[in-house]
Amino acid sequence: MLLERDDINPNALDTYCGRTPLWLAAESGHDRIVTLLLERSNINLDAADTAYGRTPLWLAAGGGYQGMVRLLLEQGNINPNAPGAKYGHTPLLMAAAGGHKEVVMLLLAREDLNPHIPALSGGETALDLAASRGHAGVVQLLSKPRPSVPILIVAEMTENRRPDTLPHGNILNSNSKKRTIDISDGGNRRKKPRGPLT
Repeated sequence: MLLERDDINPNALDTYCGRTPLWLAAESGHDRIVTLLLERSNINLDAADTAYGRTPLWLAAGGGYQGMVRLLLEQGNINPNAPGAKYGHTPLLMAAAGGHKEVVMLLLAREDLNPHIPALSGGETALDLAASRGHAGVVQLLSKPRPSVPILIVAEMTENRRPDTLPHGNILNSNSKKRTIDISDGGNRRKKPRGPLT
């Protein structure tokens, strides 16, 4: 396989407009190819084409490729706010303009996403673009208040006590079962702890 060879550059640019293999796969919605390319540790996730400054995430979000957006965002070291150079549309602006509700949800889940970045071409926000194109589901998502930082609590879970019945300031001991609960959505989603508590 070509990707297993050290002399193959997965970030090589084509001569047309500086597109990488990851860029081309993202544009065409090829999840399997993106997965293969992401196995390379030296892949440049934010490599933008030289014509319009569009990144693979920008293309995937604009194309409504939910699975691919998820794959790219899971890498962690990707810029979810990278705007295209010509009009300044971010991946969120592209997803909102296309009415791709699931993609908008994935992008909004990123703590480092700024949903208020306007386009360079006309100053529209993601909410403006979704509203002007009649994408009610996206408008509803973008209209919800979003905490600036996630609100997490860690609660001691015992066989007969729910986390909402525990007193504030509960001290966890090393024998406690720990579960992180995101209370920004009413405590309905459970997440795994991100690491040891300090």
